[in-house]
Amino acid sequence: MKLSTQKEKNNSFQFLFIALSPVGVGLSGGDRIFIELARGLHKKKISVQIVTWSGGVSMCKRINVTKKEVKFRVLDLGIWEKSNFLLNYTAKIFYGIFWAFSYDLEKDFPNTESLYLYSASEFWMDSLPGFILKIRYKKIVWITTWFQTAPNPLRGFAEGKRESAYRFKAFLYWFSQLPIKPLFSRYADFICVNNEDERKRFPKLSKENRIFVFLGAIDLTTVKKWLKKHPKVSKKYEAIYHGRFHAQKGVGELIDIWKKVVKNIPSAKLVMIGDGPLRFEVEEKIKKNKLSKNVTLKGFMFDGDEKYKIFAESKVVVHPALYDSGGMASAEVMAFGEPCVGFNLKAYESYYPKGMVKVEINNFDAFAKAVIILLQDRRKYSEVKKDAIALIENNWTWDDRVRDFLKLVVKK
Repeated sequence: MKLSTQKEKNNSFQFLFIALSPVGVGLSGGDRIFIELARGLHKKKISVQIVTWSGGVSMCKRINVTKKEVKFRVLDLGIWEKSNFLLNYTAKIFYGIFWAFSYDLEKDFPNTESLYLYSASEFWMDSLPGFILKIRYKKIVWITTWFQTAPNPLRGFAEGKRESAYRFKAFLYWFSQLPIKPLFSRYADFICVNNEDERKRFPKLSKENRIFVFLGAIDLTTVKKWLKKHPKVSKKYEAIYHGRFHAQKGVGELIDIWKKVVKNIPSAKLVMIGDGPLRFEVEEKIKKNKLSKNVTLKGFMFDGDEKYKIFAESKVVVHPALYDSGGMASAEVMAFGEPCVGFNLKAYESYYPKGMVKVEINNFDAFAKAVIILLQDRRKYSEVKKDAIALIENNWTWDDRVRDFLKLVVKK
């Protein structure tokens, strides 16, 4: 195994991120958080290094993370880099563990008390190397992330009743978290969660003020610059979905919902930005329901003019997740002045106290009706739009998140 290294100057404190979990062309909420956190730390003149693999470097480069902002320590996975998902996933776990056991941390960070180690996810390739380094170097500060508790495998990806709950995938997720939670509870110095309900999973650490609720955020400065440069954009789509095509996100159910919207508004157009394992299922459902003229799939899109233009061309954000811990992707669209419709999940009490019309979980008729009302009732649309803009402007900037994060975790 090859590893690129570069010795660091001994600054007052430094951050080392372990982020071996990124995969594919998409970007999860956890990926977005660790990347924007690294950028925010760099702005504050704090040294940041990221331990990842070639796929993680590629992901960072695609969203314009530069070597000036972070330094990459790249694990070479050899033949496993281009293997299938399962083999690549497994290789990252073993290579990460081997690296953590063999890495001479004190060579690059002589003062381990000033080192903050951040595991970018609870997945084994990020959490186990962090745990090993914490055991080997007890003085480092280990910050872990637990952004979503896996669902009960008997219930699947659903907070209420759901026809397709993807129980087997839920079981695999639940099983992977089973040994990690006790490690975090005992050895982590801080745990980042992304809503108030998740805080309750770690009562002892919460009582000791060692839990950071890392709500999502957006680059509001860039959005405002784009809107100022493009003040008049014609509306092309009645609604937009922005997010992963994943079992928990309700993308298949969204097609059922949109069929109901089209029944009332035959010309209604939905654009979906994102990709994931359910992409084929969504495509087949669109064909089956004869909605090809009403639903456009754009695939995954990186930040920039093309994506922002589609955001601005849309009227309503639809967020049909049936099991979720946050929902940062929809907030990115809300920053462009679009009101949102979603199911009334627990996480949205802290994520979306306003700006989102919440309907009964799994009630597709109510969801479709809420979308139709926003499209036809100008007063209601304006009211929710105003709330959406206020929510984002007052509580959704990365600068705020990074500032609050440092206040909690950095030793005084």
